[in-house]
Amino acid sequence: MSKQHEYDAILKNMAYFPEGASPEEIRVSMQWPISHLRTMQRRLATLVQENRLLVEGVSRTRRYRLPQPKNVPVVPTAIPVEMENQLRIPLSAAAEIIREKLQQPMHLRLPVGYNREFIDQYHPNNTYYLPEFTRTHLSKIGGSHGDLPAGTYAKQIFNRLLIDLSWNSSRLEGNTYSLLETERLLKLSEVVEGKDLKEAQMILNHKEAIEFLVDSTSNIGINRRTILNLHAILSYDLLGDAGACGRLRLIPVRIAKSVYNPPGVPQLIDECFQHIIDLASKIRDPFEQAFFLMVQLPYLQPFEDVNKRVSRLVANIPLILHNLSPLSFVDVPVQIYVQGLMGVYELNRIELLREVFVWAYERSCLHYSAKRKELGEPDPFRMRYRELIRETVIGIVRNQMDRTAAVEFIKQSARESVPSEAQARFVEVVETEIMSLHEGNFARYRLQHQEYIAWRSLWQ
Repeated sequence: MSKQHEYDAILKNMAYFPEGASPEEIRVSMQWPISHLRTMQRRLATLVQENRLLVEGVSRTRRYRLPQPKNVPVVPTAIPVEMENQLRIPLSAAAEIIREKLQQPMHLRLPVGYNREFIDQYHPNNTYYLPEFTRTHLSKIGGSHGDLPAGTYAKQIFNRLLIDLSWNSSRLEGNTYSLLETERLLKLSEVVEGKDLKEAQMILNHKEAIEFLVDSTSNIGINRRTILNLHAILSYDLLGDAGACGRLRLIPVRIAKSVYNPPGVPQLIDECFQHIIDLASKIRDPFEQAFFLMVQLPYLQPFEDVNKRVSRLVANIPLILHNLSPLSFVDVPVQIYVQGLMGVYELNRIELLREVFVWAYERSCLHYSAKRKELGEPDPFRMRYRELIRETVIGIVRNQMDRTAAVEFIKQSARESVPSEAQARFVEVVETEIMSLHEGNFARYRLQHQEYIAWRSLWQ
């Protein structure tokens, strides 16, 4: 890449840092490799001399930004109304700009195809989607659980992981099963009447896929065989062509509500799929490896369907093999997750999806590690509905409700006392509380021991 192309690329990238960025932040965010920080600093100095960039601060506090034209409105960073009753993911200015671009009507967004350079510019262990401080942070909160055989930690928390990941991954696909309904389906094979059977099939496929990953740690890896078989399990009985399960696609596909057109030539799909695997298998850091797969697999869309599900479970392979806390996507809002993927599809920008990934891993660690104090402030939603959550849990236990009755009771409490836009979140929170209730914590709900024991025997 010529110097002029480098200058142009830096200026284009600076649009994602309206409040300025350090040389290192700029360098690691680029979608093409620039190997040395000093080279980046020289390019930035030249742009400042040409008055195409402004610089503020000195030494370690130095930040660069584009000159701000007069009378240009600042991009709003407020959370949209539809996000107010979901957990708020703190976003950088770069991520907010991506969201703003994607919220434009489709007819104003330029149609784009698969950009081969997006992956060709990635060089394992030299290019990083996750900056070093992010990788260090993730390693600290989900750190390896002892010098044990691969997959040991995942097996220790298997029952909890099976329900969490099956439900959350399905929920991100629009599945309407609740957490407790998912638990009954997985434990008792109880299908909810009136719901589409494909929803139950989706969840059961997740169960088998997770079992495959956890039970086969000596045979799985970031390789063609593992990913194809994972797709076959996740897509079982869900595709019109049964032969498409576990097979790279031979037909074109489209992305709903997006101007992105994935590649349609089977030979190119096969070639790029293998290239993704080859690159990913060389990445040494498990978090970088996981996120790289979450970016590149959905972008290629190698299968007729079920691509996002495959990427979410494949991302867990390096975490499982390194005995790290898994990524179960607990609490992740559907809308912002989809927007993160759209940013990759249409803009080849990873910032928004990266921030969703990091936040999602932090939330997952709340369930699977003892790092709770390191992960920030309490959930404001739970604080807002603290008493109603407690009353609902108490009602389930004191009225000796089984799982079926509890599901309806929770939904009724939500309908009666919670705004419609927050009801799904309330149901999720209460169901999580019920499933986490045990002999060591029932007292916080003002329950008597005999009440808990009588209910627990019926519940089980």
